[in-house]
Amino acid sequence: MKMSAVTHRQGTGSAPSAAGATHANAKAAVMNNTPTLAQRWRGSRNLLPALLFLGLFFFAPLIGLLLRGVLEPVPGLGNYQELFANSAYARVLFNTFSVAGLVTLFSVLLGFPLAWVITLVPRGWGRWLLNIVLLSMWTSLLARTYSWLVLLQASGVINKALMAMGIIDQPLEMVHNLTGVVIGMSYIMIPFIVLPLQATMQAIDPMVLQAGSICGASPWTNFFRVFLPLCRPGLFSGALMVFVMSLGYYVTPALLGGAQNMMLPEFIIQQVQSFLNWGLASAAAALLIVITLVLFYFYLKLQPESPVGSSNAR
Repeated sequence: MKMSAVTHRQGTGSAPSAAGATHANAKAAVMNNTPTLAQRWRGSRNLLPALLFLGLFFFAPLIGLLLRGVLEPVPGLGNYQELFANSAYARVLFNTFSVAGLVTLFSVLLGFPLAWVITLVPRGWGRWLLNIVLLSMWTSLLARTYSWLVLLQASGVINKALMAMGIIDQPLEMVHNLTGVVIGMSYIMIPFIVLPLQATMQAIDPMVLQAGSICGASPWTNFFRVFLPLCRPGLFSGALMVFVMSLGYYVTPALLGGAQNMMLPEFIIQQVQSFLNWGLASAAAALLIVITLVLFYFYLKLQPESPVGSSNAR
């Protein structure tokens, strides 16, 4: 009896010690598998050529641009103050954001149904439609802009067709104003929203929509509560791409717009080429860069799978 009691005590005493040893071994294994700082940076030397290239051809000009905005003609923030205080310059900023917003809106309204049609039609027809979209994107930007200039002018095909059908009595003014800029830029930007949307729609499982219908959802409810949320990644990325590209577009607004609808890229070119005002032009360019970075940050915040969104969720 005494021997059995001693044996029992030894057995119960050895169980915690064995568990502690196992835990210590597991902890040591985890610590051994965790890479050290030197191991993490061991392969960073392979990135040196790319970092040197970016630093020489991207970051150095960018820093020089930012410095010119605060150093010329005199050190300070006078260029930024003038950019926002002058009514003419404020009008340029307003035109830039209003045109970019309208172009993004019309691109989404026209590109969403087109991407949906490409996804729903048989594969052969969808491939042809997608190739047409790609062909329009690969065509020369200058040629497409001049084509719209010919189509939208007073003696163009659109005005002649509308007058022949009796819809209008005199030609509409659709060039050298806001209308021409929005039409021309929306046509150019549609492929940039169709491609991410079509890829997102193609990845959606049709069984999800069928499950919504089986559960009693109407077609509209199925569209707004199931299909549209699943399209959100492609919709957000495409809309952001269109908006940011519209902010920095120059050729189409210069050819189809007028002096009253000048946008920020035209303003920058005018300040550099006509007035040699590098300080104000650099401030305007820096403003475009800051706006782009802010928009990209909010895009990451809105995307649930983005690093910013996931870190905040934790």
